[in-house]
Amino acid sequence: MTETAAPADHAGDQTMGNRRFGRINWLGTWTLAKREVLRFLNVWTQTIAAPLITAGLFLLIFTIAIGPGRPDVLGVPFMQFLAPGILTMTVIQNAFANSSSSILVAKVQGNIVDTLMPPLSGGELVTGYIAGGIARGLIVAAVIAIGLWLAFGIGIAHPLWALTFTLLGATFMAALGIVAAIFANKFDQMAAITNFVVTPLAFLSGTFYSITALPPTLEAITRFNPVFYMIDGARYGMIGVSDSSPWLGLAVCLISCAGLIALCWYWFRIGYRMKP
Repeated sequence: MTETAAPADHAGDQTMGNRRFGRINWLGTWTLAKREVLRFLNVWTQTIAAPLITAGLFLLIFTIAIGPGRPDVLGVPFMQFLAPGILTMTVIQNAFANSSSSILVAKVQGNIVDTLMPPLSGGELVTGYIAGGIARGLIVAAVIAIGLWLAFGIGIAHPLWALTFTLLGATFMAALGIVAAIFANKFDQMAAITNFVVTPLAFLSGTFYSITALPPTLEAITRFNPVFYMIDGARYGMIGVSDSSPWLGLAVCLISCAGLIALCWYWFRIGYRMKP
């Protein structure tokens, strides 16, 4: 009886999700997240130094092109208004690139099975990939923030708000990167998603301007863009002014992140466009 009862008990444990390492594979999740972090740190000149140079070039070009005669925006000098937008835009673009490139390269090279075979659930896979995107986004944000402080004397008016919206922006775009990479099977498909979805979301969301300057129709459309609230919230955190309430932005960002993460989890769970 003992020999026949053991397999039944083991099967019951599997049905209830009691894996031998517990309901959550902490070690596996940590290992995946660590791999994602080390992956971008190994090429830090591309993933950390390059965004800093790009953000600096944006600020330099606008400084030269517009000059000191540009009127204030929302009651602050234009360069102070512009800096948080460029910082947040850079952060979300890098968070997107981190998760999307990792998954797509693995799919194209055919080694995505090395990630799918270990005993990691859909939620654990999502957590690991998003953690890597958040880490890259936060490092980029810290580097650019230090540069802005040294070059322009721009500090952080509300640190908690700034950190919250930076985290939410990185989370949202890392999750969007997972969705894009799962959907795309080739690099040109990912390029199309980047050019026609991600770039417009980042550029047409109040990065370089206050949306109150837009025609009423465009302003209303922009308020349906979750990236607008991430940039606007980060701007409030850094310089204390914004186009909308940070509490509204917080609600929109939380709902948007939850929806994308749920989609990522479901696609990983069913193996959508992932299985060879």
